[in-house]
Amino acid sequence: MNALLRWRTQLGLTLGAIVLSVGAYVLVTLGLTGETPHGVAGFVALIAIAYLAADVAIVNLVPGADPILFPTAALLAGLGYALIYRLNAGLAAEQLGWLILGLALFVLTLVLVRDHRSLDGYTYTIGLIGLGFLLLPIVPKIGETINGARLWVRLGPISFQPSEAGKVLLVVFMASYLASHRELLAVATRRIGPIRIPEPKYLGPLLIAWGVSLAVLFIEKDLGSSLLFFAIFVAMLWAGTGRASYLVLGIVLFAIAALLGYLAFPHVQDRVAIWFHALDPSYIKDRGYQLAQGQFALATGGIGGTGLGQGHPGLIPFVATDFIFAAIGEELGLLGTVAVLLLYVVIVARGLRLALTQQDPFTKLLAIGLSSTIALQTFIIVGGVTRLIPLTGITLPFVSYGGSSLVANFVLLGLLVRASGTRTGEASHP
Repeated sequence: MNALLRWRTQLGLTLGAIVLSVGAYVLVTLGLTGETPHGVAGFVALIAIAYLAADVAIVNLVPGADPILFPTAALLAGLGYALIYRLNAGLAAEQLGWLILGLALFVLTLVLVRDHRSLDGYTYTIGLIGLGFLLLPIVPKIGETINGARLWVRLGPISFQPSEAGKVLLVVFMASYLASHRELLAVATRRIGPIRIPEPKYLGPLLIAWGVSLAVLFIEKDLGSSLLFFAIFVAMLWAGTGRASYLVLGIVLFAIAALLGYLAFPHVQDRVAIWFHALDPSYIKDRGYQLAQGQFALATGGIGGTGLGQGHPGLIPFVATDFIFAAIGEELGLLGTVAVLLLYVVIVARGLRLALTQQDPFTKLLAIGLSSTIALQTFIIVGGVTRLIPLTGITLPFVSYGGSSLVANFVLLGLLVRASGTRTGEASHP
């Protein structure tokens, strides 16, 4: 794809994202009040300027970037804003502020990281910072426990989830570490039953990942983040070495950690019990109420949905964060949920396509790690809402309410866009 065609494609898709985002906002307001929103002109101007500014930044800073990544994420963020506005106008005003900040940091990422391969020279520094962010909530006096999980940090009037930044940094660390040690990790010299594994000293990353996920589970009491981080590590190890033994060993270690968490924490036992019995009469009025209401919302939406602003997703507790996918299902129906999932498929597929076209190991692994983060996070929350797996409290990328998640995902997107501008076959910098 030549530069002009790439620019036209990206501009056309970005304009489409603006039109659809504004259209969703207008339809929500019409559904709620029967009138067009009074401030629609200002909203159109703000969204158009912000999205087009990001588009211009990509064209100028990353001329060879994938033209589909940013418009797809922009559409998800715009749809998320409309749904949050439908649920709570106050939260929507905050989300719009976070969206603008996320776009600014997206551009800043492109400005500061002129060559993503330069990050390969700071392997352990980035890893330690990422680990620090992940464990920051356990620090006394600044860590906060909300809804049973110690995930938040409060510094004066500012409250945020440092694990969101930690996930991006740890993906960069793993990509750099694996790029340097993939040959050693791929050589299997030991045997455990039918499974061949490398030397134990090279299993350090997997064991550290297991230990960190256990720390997140046992200290911060967050099943969702624990599952997400460990799954990312195992996926990247598997992709980097090509050895299925890492996948098998990772599943075994996760099963052990999950069993320990189940035995140690009543709230994990509750999550599993609710997963099995959410619609039972003894659960539906109490512990299973949230999940049951989510199931009812999805069922109510049917094929085409009730229409934006016409359903009752507000009956679901914490719908703007944990259960926004159920709100999509109720008001946009099966067709809407499939369309949203396909947008995630586009982002993940473009990221994996980037990985397949690269010879540089760091770029390949970074693309796999960033794409896997979006894929796994989407699977965990959508699987929880639909009762495919036990429910965990993480956000739907770009869509759910939450500043920490939105900003971190735009930084992640910035790194993926930057990596997509790398010409095939270019080698890493020493």
